[in-house]
Amino acid sequence: MQQSVLIIDDEPDIRELLEITISRMGLHTIAVGNVRDAIQALSQNENINLCLTDIKLPDGSGLEIVRHIQQNAMCTAVAVLTAYGSTELAVEALKAGAFDFINKPVSVEQLRSLVKTALKLDRRETQVDGSSNTRLLGETQSIVNLREQILKLSRSQAPVYISGESGSGKEVVARLIHANGPRSDAPFVPVNCGAIPSELVESEFFGHSKGSFTGAYDHKEGLFEAANGGTLFLDEVADLPLNMQVKLLRAIQEKAVRRIGSTQEIPVDVRILSATHRDLAKAVAAEHFRSDLFYRINVIEVQVPSLRDRASDIPLLAKFLLEKIGREWGVTPPTLDKSALASLCVYGFPGNVRELENIIERAATLCENNTITASDLSLPSIAPQAHSNASAPDKGSHFAAASGQLEEYIAGIEKEIIADALEANRWNKTESAKNLGLTFRQFRYKLKKYQLDEKG
Repeated sequence: MQQSVLIIDDEPDIRELLEITISRMGLHTIAVGNVRDAIQALSQNENINLCLTDIKLPDGSGLEIVRHIQQNAMCTAVAVLTAYGSTELAVEALKAGAFDFINKPVSVEQLRSLVKTALKLDRRETQVDGSSNTRLLGETQSIVNLREQILKLSRSQAPVYISGESGSGKEVVARLIHANGPRSDAPFVPVNCGAIPSELVESEFFGHSKGSFTGAYDHKEGLFEAANGGTLFLDEVADLPLNMQVKLLRAIQEKAVRRIGSTQEIPVDVRILSATHRDLAKAVAAEHFRSDLFYRINVIEVQVPSLRDRASDIPLLAKFLLEKIGREWGVTPPTLDKSALASLCVYGFPGNVRELENIIERAATLCENNTITASDLSLPSIAPQAHSNASAPDKGSHFAAASGQLEEYIAGIEKEIIADALEANRWNKTESAKNLGLTFRQFRYKLKKYQLDEKG
C-alpha cells in the first residue's frame, strides 16, 4: 500500500513545494491549511503514516495536531515546521510527542531525510526486553518504567539527556534508544567528552582539512560526519570546554559542520543523545556549562536508577553475570552461596552495575570448588556512599591520578605488575603466577583480561 503524508501549512506556496517534493518520493500527499481540516483529514484517513505541520496556523497551533495524534493516531509520526524564532514552540512540540522539527525555509535535502527517517518507524521491531542488556535486566518498577520510556523515546528524534551515577548503564540506555528507532541501521557513535584533550576537541568533532595545522597530513572526517544518518552519543558532556560548547550548539542548531581549515559547510543529520553523572543544572548555575546548550540537549531527560535503588534486582543480575562468565570461559558457571548473596544485597554499590560485574568476575576467578562465598567477594566492611559531585581536596598523588576513574587506575597498576613479573621470569607464566601468589587459572584469566597472553 502506498504510504501517505499529511501536509498542514497555511501558505499555499509552501504546501505546493512540500507536495511536489514528497510526491516525487513516491508517496501520496494530502494538503490542508488549518487545524480543523487537518483533524478532519486524520479522522477520514486511517493510513496516514506521517504528518508535517506548521507551528502557527490560522485557527490554532501545530501543537494541537501533535496532541491530537498522540491521543488518537499513535501510529502516525508527526513533525513540525518552524520559522526561526519559534524554536521554543518546536521544543514544546517534541515534549508533546512530535517526531522531529525542521526549520523554515525547508531545504529539499533535509525534508527528504526527515521523511525517510520517519517512515521507517512502522517497520521497527523492539529490542528492550533486557535479556541481553545486563544493566537493564531487572524486574523492579523503575527498570520496567525505563524500558517503556526507551520505547517511547525511540520513536522520536528529540534530543535526550540521560542522567545517572557512573556505572548505572547510561550508554546502554542510549544504545537501546538508537537500536529501537528508525536510525538503527545507521552508525551509533559514542564519544567520551572528558577523554579528548582540549586542544583536539574541535578536530575530533568536526574534522579537519589537509594542512590546516601542524600534523594535519590528510583530510579527516569528524564525529558528526561519522554519525551522519545515525546517533551521536555525548558521554560526560559536562566535561566539554566552554569554547567548544558554543561550536557544538551551532552544529546542532544548523545541522551542519565545518572542518577546521575549510570554508565549506557539510550538512549532517544526527540525533543527539547525551549523558553525564554530574548535576548539569548545577553546572549551568555555576556557569561551567552554557544554559543555551543545556536547554538544547535536555529536551527530554531520562533518569537511570542506581543499583542501590533497585537492590531486589541484584540476585537476577548476579545469576545473569555468572551464566555469562560460564559461556565466555567455557566452564560450568560458579554459584553464589547464601552468605555471598546476602552480602551483595546489603552492599551499597557506589559503582553500580559496572562494579557488580567486576566483583562477580573477580570472585569467579578466586573461588574454590566453583562456589563463591562472601569472603571471595572482598567487599568493604562498610559500603562506601556514592561519590559526591563536589570536587574533593588533594590528598595525595595516587588519589589525584585515580580521581574519577579508580577502576581504570587500579587495572593499569595491576597490568604493569603482571607485565613486570613476566619480563622478570622471561615470560614463564607458571613461575610468574607463583611469584605473584596466584593460581595458574587466576593468572591466565588476568593475561587474557589485559591482552598480555598474545606476547608470550
